[in-house]
Amino acid sequence: MIKLKNITCAFDKKIVLDEVCINIDSHLTVLGANGAGKSTLAKIICGLISCEGEVEINEKKISEYSLKKRAQLLSYIPAKLEVYDSFISVEEFVLLGRFSHKTSLFDYSSKDKKIVKECLEFLHIQDLASHSVDSLSSGETQLVLIAQALTQQSEIIILDEPTANLDPKNSKIIAQHIKGLKEYHQVILITHDIALASFVDTPVAFVKEKKVHLYGKEFFEKEKLQELYDVSFEKFGVKYD
Repeated sequence: MIKLKNITCAFDKKIVLDEVCINIDSHLTVLGANGAGKSTLAKIICGLISCEGEVEINEKKISEYSLKKRAQLLSYIPAKLEVYDSFISVEEFVLLGRFSHKTSLFDYSSKDKKIVKECLEFLHIQDLASHSVDSLSSGETQLVLIAQALTQQSEIIILDEPTANLDPKNSKIIAQHIKGLKEYHQVILITHDIALASFVDTPVAFVKEKKVHLYGKEFFEKEKLQELYDVSFEKFGVKYD
């Protein structure tokens, strides 16, 4: 259970989120206009951004978890991969997801390496293991980011715009993997893609005018979409199933 209690966040004195109070007890998809505060909300949940109010996970404040324990509890997948070592291999990069499980300063264990191998195989990207991260396509990069998150074996996975800048085929691949993650993890998806949100099939948090409003399946009714986005809707676009 994730609880946000009176969350207020501002940048340069401009309030982005104002006294947000929501409980997240299952999967969730977060939608809203550009700049509404979707990614800010995700980073607040992870404890990556300071704010007023409290974030609780499993009845404990996020600030009270050690960084190591927090990494075991939450995996955050950013919209874009940023690596400082352009020569790091996919296998080495994914292995970094096991860092919070290390018990010493020695090398990663055979168990860690086995988990990495299994995650790469699960996502069907084992052939990329020796490739440099810098050489990957956008779609491959997203799969590698998901693989690293899976190696953390965290309870909660937060994906921030995972299909941004992907072509329809790669978007479909990522969408199907995200839906599969729901079986093993609590998934929080940040996206602009309404078709993806509909396919993943979770409750929706819509961020608008500094507030967060929760919806069920009624969110995807054409009239509700037109009301919230203030534009006409005829089709969602790409069909993921």
